[in-house]
Amino acid sequence: MNEIMNGLAAWAAPLWERLLDKMPEILAATWETVDMVLLSTLFSMILGFLLAILMIVTNPIGLRPCRSVYQVVDFVVNLLRSFPFIILLIAIIPFTRMLVGTTIGSAAAIVPLTVAAAPFVARLIETCFLEVDRGVIEAARSFGASDMQIIFRVLIPEALPSIVLNVAVVAITLLGYSAMAGTVGGGGLGDLAVKYGYNRFQPDIMVYSVIILCGLVLVIQGICNFLYKMLR
Repeated sequence: MNEIMNGLAAWAAPLWERLLDKMPEILAATWETVDMVLLSTLFSMILGFLLAILMIVTNPIGLRPCRSVYQVVDFVVNLLRSFPFIILLIAIIPFTRMLVGTTIGSAAAIVPLTVAAAPFVARLIETCFLEVDRGVIEAARSFGASDMQIIFRVLIPEALPSIVLNVAVVAITLLGYSAMAGTVGGGGLGDLAVKYGYNRFQPDIMVYSVIILCGLVLVIQGICNFLYKMLR
């Protein structure tokens, strides 16, 4: 028994020492990932919300139907959603460099993350708006509510619980994208996992990165579930 324990201790000692040695880099990479996900989620929600408002207003069954405008916006949203993220990441490098002055690091990764998520967010929020009971909208209109009042006092409050749940979907998707961005110098846990876990044959560092990513997913989903219950 003692030999087994000694063997386990001898096996675990280098891993523990490496964990302690890499802890500053692991914490820094975790913060970079959290920073990327929070900011890209915020920016994509803002852009996606504006696109969703435009689509719900110009939709053939919307507040101010305009088929031509809706078809153009719908086409752009579908087109951007069809791009695989890794290709989009490379394709908009000139745009990223123009905005932030670099194509390496977490700040640069926020740009493609936002561009990739914004049309996805727009479609999710549009779906939430379409699920609002048309009778409530017609009742507000019959009382003389303007389009802006219907949007901000009827559509958004009614759709808010569903939107909050979709925030979790977006944030978790961006968490996966941020790890992918790390493979091409985007920073964060993905970069750490590739740098040490793959290139330097230290699979334990990759395992730590995966564990932290899984923990972040649980935290994001837990927070959004809590907010959903409060709003309901």
